[in-house]
Amino acid sequence: MRITAQDLVAACKDNVDGNTMINNENSSVQEQMICIPKGCIVLRDDRIQKEWNVEIDSFLLARYPVTQQLYLSITGTSPSAFHGDHKPVETVSFIDAALFCNLLSKREALKECYAFGRHETDIVFNSQSDGYRLPSEAEWEYACRAGSSKPVYGKIDEIAWYKGNSENETHTVGLKKPNTWGLYDMLGNVWEWCGDIYDENVYGTYRIFRGGGWNDTKRGCLGSNRRRSHPAFRIDDLGFRIAKNI
Repeated sequence: MRITAQDLVAACKDNVDGNTMINNENSSVQEQMICIPKGCIVLRDDRIQKEWNVEIDSFLLARYPVTQQLYLSITGTSPSAFHGDHKPVETVSFIDAALFCNLLSKREALKECYAFGRHETDIVFNSQSDGYRLPSEAEWEYACRAGSSKPVYGKIDEIAWYKGNSENETHTVGLKKPNTWGLYDMLGNVWEWCGDIYDENVYGTYRIFRGGGWNDTKRGCLGSNRRRSHPAFRIDDLGFRIAKNI
């Protein structure tokens, strides 16, 4: 089923109670997408001491990270180290996340965003596709900040599961306070894969992930933090959330 104008209006309404999980049987994936307004963001890479401006078109972003229940329903697999239907899926690679997006798009009769070559890291992204995808890192940071210039959108214990309060595991999504735009768990719980290659000339196919996880300190859970790894890399504090063009 394609996203209609009515779906888009519903997605742009005020966020629901944080106890309403993304995989509630009465709630579709489309209904859990937030309409992010257009704008711009300044990105910074401390490694090369560089800043650059990125213009952001309006897009849709999932209210929560992809949960284990949703991931299982689409892929038929359950890779996570910390089990729980409404916990974020983790121990998934960038490749896994892109495949999930394609499978979800196919289920809803949308055009797939990712094409895979002969080698698993040969992935071509079609920015014009209407299917589900990973956010770019610029989109991710812009949505995380939600109009603020600060790298966090509230007191860390109120918004994130991190080393100081996680008890060394992930937690059900949506239990902490959302940011101004109604997005939950943007910081902490699990890091989130983004669509971008980090620096092809230096790191080849390494992809970016953002947001901090359950095993990070406060300093690790900032909207400005950038990390990178091989697209086949999997670890128990790394998941993803989905985006979509409007």
